[in-house]
Amino acid sequence: MRLVILEDYDQASEWAAKYICNRIIQFKPSQGRYFTLGLPTGNTPLGCYKKLIEYHKNGDLSFRYVKTFNMDEYVGLPRNHPESYHSYMWNNFFKHIDIDPNNAHILDGNAPDLQAECDAFEKKIEEAGGIDLFVGGIGPDGHIAFNEPGSSLSSRTRLKTLAMDTILANAKYFDGDLSKVPTMALTVGVGTVMDAREVMILITGAHKAFALYKAIEEGVNHMWTVSAFQQHPRTIFVCDEDATLELRVKTVKYFKG
Repeated sequence: MRLVILEDYDQASEWAAKYICNRIIQFKPSQGRYFTLGLPTGNTPLGCYKKLIEYHKNGDLSFRYVKTFNMDEYVGLPRNHPESYHSYMWNNFFKHIDIDPNNAHILDGNAPDLQAECDAFEKKIEEAGGIDLFVGGIGPDGHIAFNEPGSSLSSRTRLKTLAMDTILANAKYFDGDLSKVPTMALTVGVGTVMDAREVMILITGAHKAFALYKAIEEGVNHMWTVSAFQQHPRTIFVCDEDATLELRVKTVKYFKG
């Protein structure tokens, strides 16, 4: 497990984007050999996506032979709703790069059979040869994707009821109106992300500091699902100084060294 501590959000975003860029370039993806990337939504990865778009526009990076799998999607929200994760991904990332739309996989929260949709998503990941690099963010309660506190650490892609903390955190995207916030989502499981060959988790801001402390300084605990990644052979936590506020000085100095 690595912990990379950068000064602020912008530096953390740039570091993460450079890392993704380098991994894709080193992989040398081609027609018969795609690089497979797991992707998150939310505020945290926006800076990273902006940088990746910049690298693409400068001619340094192509997504032509990249397949992506998103972590989650709300249930019952129309695909073209401005707050759906389909809209988020296309507006903030996909439409600015050269990815083939058929290679950008996002769960369908309006599928007639939600369990079948989840099973098919797992199968698509398997058929793509697994995920080379899964990028994630976390909630203040330490959840990864929509694996809320109490989720099984061996869980797979499934339908999940959202915790009240998550609904409250998401209300700002729905005019502050709790009644408009979806209460269910489709999400990859902790086990799904653990199967990736490499995992990079972005944690920025003082409001995520307690979650980072729980993620790396305490034991593995299903109430803080991000803590499972202590056991992954290749995990990188990328954070800013504000996110380290709850860590022991000794821990911060060790990782900075």
